[in-house]
Amino acid sequence: MNVRNCRKCGRLFNYVSGPPICMQCREALEAKFQEVKKYIQEHAHASIPEVSEACDVSTNQIQQWLRDERLELCEGSGIALFCEECGEPILTGRYCEKCKANMANRLNDSIRKPEAPKPQPKKDSRDNPKMRFL
Repeated sequence: MNVRNCRKCGRLFNYVSGPPICMQCREALEAKFQEVKKYIQEHAHASIPEVSEACDVSTNQIQQWLRDERLELCEGSGIALFCEECGEPILTGRYCEKCKANMANRLNDSIRKPEAPKPQPKKDSRDNPKMRFL
């Protein structure tokens, strides 16, 4: 059993996976996420500080949701996210589609695929005569 203190409220809880926060804080964070999502849908061209102030959520948390691909920016938004690999502007996540595909190809190339065993040629007893006993 892995028991930890919640980073937000300090309560002890049984940690399973994900961010080290208790279920109550996780539910409160999810409620804030839904509030931010609704606000962004209603105000598509709002900036991160504006959303942060209106929904009482930190700008870091909003940026984390954007990086986790839980939120997506609209075209022409005042918020700018850039690919961590090439610097191209993106709407959500950490990498652009081109860099994601490039990383996937490099990963596939680095994984060695097992080679199929080569078939052994069958030996014909006539080609290699040997002495046999009956």
